[in-house]
Amino acid sequence: MASNRGEETSKYIKKYLRKGIISGLFCVIMASFLVFSLPQVSHATENIISDTTPTDPTVDRDSNLTGTSDERTNINAPGSAETPEDLKELNIANTVTVTYNNGNGTLNGALRILITLTLISLAPTLLVMMTSFTRIIVALHFVRTAIGTQTSPPNLVMIGIALFMTLFIMQPTLTEAYNTAVIPFENGEMDQKEFFEEVMKPFRQFMYGQTQTKDVRLFMQIDGIEWDGELESIPNVVLVPSFIVSELRTAFIIGFLIYIPFIVIDMVVASVLMSMGMMMLPPTTISLPFKILLFVLADGWSLIIGNLVKSFY
Repeated sequence: MASNRGEETSKYIKKYLRKGIISGLFCVIMASFLVFSLPQVSHATENIISDTTPTDPTVDRDSNLTGTSDERTNINAPGSAETPEDLKELNIANTVTVTYNNGNGTLNGALRILITLTLISLAPTLLVMMTSFTRIIVALHFVRTAIGTQTSPPNLVMIGIALFMTLFIMQPTLTEAYNTAVIPFENGEMDQKEFFEEVMKPFRQFMYGQTQTKDVRLFMQIDGIEWDGELESIPNVVLVPSFIVSELRTAFIIGFLIYIPFIVIDMVVASVLMSMGMMMLPPTTISLPFKILLFVLADGWSLIIGNLVKSFY
């Protein structure tokens, strides 16, 4: 018993010694950290200035410009304007500049790159609002829901199909916009305002052909604008939402037509299960293979995609 107690005592002593050593090392590390982190005290030296003549910084130095003399922040010296036309010009020499000349603004290359990057960030929104993407993706979603497959095909595949179908449908519009707007603008034959008007003409023609008249009249009445029935009198802020509403209506009509054959299969399967007394068995479990079989035998993908593309012509 005495030997056991001695062994336990030695274990406790070793345990506490180990803890003490670790605590001591930790204190040493913390003390070293505090010593090195203390701010260094600097001592000022005494300088005797013999010349106490007051100076004027605007007179006694060569230039009022800051920085290097090789790269200026202005084109002309301040106060050098001689005519009112000179005052209209922005007197800056930075990389991104906007030159104002009698109400007509021109953008340099760096600012064009900035605007282009901004438009790229807005590209998904423009893709949904002004192309055939909305109708296609909604119709494909109805196909998947009607069949009953929750994640097949997956969202990535459906978006990819919708994107390439949109590119196929919008190819004539994109080609016309490139030939009539982008090429002349790059050649310097038109300014930014003319470029925007020319590039919007093919898209406006496409959207107007797919928009129902009642949707246009609805937004014209909300905006308080009289409409004479012509495309030229419809502003873009009215044409784009009218086009979106028309696309959603058309997509839901297509979805209703897609649902009809699959609902018939669900009703037949449910009736058979009820007549057999299998009321606890979900009808969707039995009807899913039959719906997939019907879709494959009818070549459903070719029918749906082909008719979706034809609906825009």
